[in-house]
Amino acid sequence: MSRRKKPFLRAIVANEQGEFFDLGGYAAVGMAGRHLIPLLEGETIHMPFGGEHLFMPDRRPIVCNAETGEFEVLTENPYAPGEPVYPVAAFNAPGHMICLVSAYAEEPDATTLPLFSFGAVGWLKGASRVAAIRVDRERRQDVRLMSQDKIMEGVFRLRQIMPSNRLRTHLETCALTYGCPAAKNFFLGRYEAPLPTSMHCNARCRGCLSLQRDTDIPTTQDRIDFTPTADEIAEIAIYHIQRTGSAVVSFGQGCEGEPLLAAEVIEPAIRLIRKATEQGTIHMNTNASLPSVLEGLFEAGLDSIRVSMNSVRESCYETYFRPKGYRFDDVVESIDVAGRKGKFVSINYLNLPGFTDAKPEVAALLSFLGSRPVHMIQWRNLNFDPVRYWQIMSNKSPEPELIGMGRLLAQIHETFPALKFGYFNPPKEKFKACRS
Repeated sequence: MSRRKKPFLRAIVANEQGEFFDLGGYAAVGMAGRHLIPLLEGETIHMPFGGEHLFMPDRRPIVCNAETGEFEVLTENPYAPGEPVYPVAAFNAPGHMICLVSAYAEEPDATTLPLFSFGAVGWLKGASRVAAIRVDRERRQDVRLMSQDKIMEGVFRLRQIMPSNRLRTHLETCALTYGCPAAKNFFLGRYEAPLPTSMHCNARCRGCLSLQRDTDIPTTQDRIDFTPTADEIAEIAIYHIQRTGSAVVSFGQGCEGEPLLAAEVIEPAIRLIRKATEQGTIHMNTNASLPSVLEGLFEAGLDSIRVSMNSVRESCYETYFRPKGYRFDDVVESIDVAGRKGKFVSINYLNLPGFTDAKPEVAALLSFLGSRPVHMIQWRNLNFDPVRYWQIMSNKSPEPELIGMGRLLAQIHETFPALKFGYFNPPKEKFKACRS
């Protein structure tokens, strides 16, 4: 294999205790569907600060033998016979899109992986490197800028200012128990403040972070178990907007259901916010399932939406989201409604190498972007077991040729040079810099 003569990354594996180490003589390998690709220095970046190494149980690492150039599945440490080894993946810091998944082979009775993304990672010159591309340079969720002392100062201050606000109490749990960066930023008085509101959802997303039924997948946080009042929502939002430059306040968080199902409190909350101030960006992360409801929120003062999609092909979309009471056409209509209202539209594109960069998916996305009022793509790594996702989607779309995630970004940029790439919801001060 000619690639093996180029500078490759050493494979990183783990022992049964979860201790990570690199293997001399074996190259790290990434995978995309059935494709296996050794990791090279020139096609990887230093592991971003804030990323984590993940231990992958019930699986064996696939590596590339540096001498033979052949791929091998390791069941034991080649330098310590009898010692089992396991794959290691990278969960990259926000703002980084993975290009390959850590390569592994499942054991026969392997359990489903938890809700993370499992990026390919290797070792070179004393440091970890990952197969990823940085898509957003804003330091909104850089953990180095989130002093725990400052967060606690904000928590104590807000307890004094709004002692009976239940949403404030909920956000404390998000910040202090679940480590939610958006909740931390609220208490720090920075960037974007979350406004979780909805207890219910009209989709059954396979990778839902707050509710899993009839699966062995653990959730990463508890869903909000009450509906805040319009006054509680507005109090949080107005406070954040008035103390934060270019502030964003957003409905639709990982700790709630679909915010459109709570429009009866969200619409009056938006009106209260706009009665108090015209500053700040009022945003909603949504599945865009109810275009008529969304239109009413736009009229009340909602500035922007981010629509979650794993695919713009109806069959693939509905296989992942499993909608209840709406169809993909409703999502498209909501985007069109936003366009007619002159609102800013982002796609929260849940991407996974081996599916997102498949030629039919790329062609469908390019066609969709050419006919819809989309200003921005937020490239979000799909937090789901990659092999199971590929298996699920292969029933709808057998794996075709892949173009690679880097080429996908380049092709979209070449076709739509004004379309913004990113990861975070922009404030309205930056809307004009995006695609018109």
